[in-house]
Amino acid sequence: MRVVWQLLAVVLVSMVAGQSVAAAEDDPWATLGLGLVASVLSVYVYAWVVGRTEKRAVTEVARKGAVGAVGRGVLIGTLVFAAVVASIAFVGHYEVDGWGSYTGAVGLAGFMAGASVTEELLFRGVLFRIMEERFGTWGALVPTSVLFGAWHLANPDASLWGAAVIALSAGPMLGAAYVASRGLWLPIGLHFGWNFAASGVFSTEVSGNDTQQGLLDASTSGPTLISGGAFGPEASLYTLVFCALVTVGLLWLARRRGRLTPRRSKRADAAALAR
Repeated sequence: MRVVWQLLAVVLVSMVAGQSVAAAEDDPWATLGLGLVASVLSVYVYAWVVGRTEKRAVTEVARKGAVGAVGRGVLIGTLVFAAVVASIAFVGHYEVDGWGSYTGAVGLAGFMAGASVTEELLFRGVLFRIMEERFGTWGALVPTSVLFGAWHLANPDASLWGAAVIALSAGPMLGAAYVASRGLWLPIGLHFGWNFAASGVFSTEVSGNDTQQGLLDASTSGPTLISGGAFGPEASLYTLVFCALVTVGLLWLARRRGRLTPRRSKRADAAALAR
């Protein structure tokens, strides 16, 4: 039953946070404030429900080292997306016409903070973590990545190709970030860094969300396989390549640290049921 309570708590706070941030979308400073409040509240709700249902210290959202882990994640996410955009620009399908809107970037920071935190709590904090206990790291990485891709099909300009690329790139990368760090702060930072770079800095679409303009007045063009089309650069082949490189690096680090979890044996399952 713990997974049910945890999912209900995280989904409920995610819905409330999303509605609150959306209600203030015309005021960028209010959006920023509400997004930050929603992020903090979501983490507290997650820590509370996991602590109550599993009767343990919720170390994956411990305060110690949180700022550094988030900062590293933001840096990685920003650099990886910048590499994707630079590659698209190199072949002539991303152009900057000037400066965009700094207030738009402010509002996007709040919106992306709320989205990044709640999605990581749901997909890596609840689903991946609990599935990994039973099926091991590899057995959890595949289905949660597929679910993460499918989650984005509800967006206005979603496409099966875009969802598939997310399932093959962002899903494994964020899961690997959790495994390598054994905490949620690194994937939260990585998720936010990627999303804010995409929207708040480079002014591209984020997962077909009809994203508003950020710091740059820019546009993408060309084949969907290169630019990502209406879904945004997340549907580009460059995203697959760069995210795969980061995923491999993080999984190598996880293996080196001894943090890959094997599939639980049937004997262990029987013992767990007997308790």
